[in-house]
Amino acid sequence: MRIIKETSVKKAGKRYPKAAPSLKNWIKVVRAAKWRTLLDMRETFNSVDPATVKSGRTVYVFNICGNEFRLIAAVHFNRAIVYFLKFLTHAEYSKNTWKDDL
Repeated sequence: MRIIKETSVKKAGKRYPKAAPSLKNWIKVVRAAKWRTLLDMRETFNSVDPATVKSGRTVYVFNICGNEFRLIAAVHFNRAIVYFLKFLTHAEYSKNTWKDDL
């Protein structure tokens, strides 16, 4: 898969050093993936969940560092592209206001 805004993922790792190793691994795994469906993605990341945002589109929420952070991405299976959208702490994610921005 091709990652769009990969530098933003790396910036999140600098902002949250505890998450940096997990984010580095996420990048490595996503680059090597050949996902065609959500089921394929769940074979790699079993805790990934789809979420519908205000725009009506589906995004995917990845748990990073167990349950401490959330990485939100749009995945275009047909084009093999993953768009990084947001990186949130668990507390920020739980407020659900992030859905209004997407």
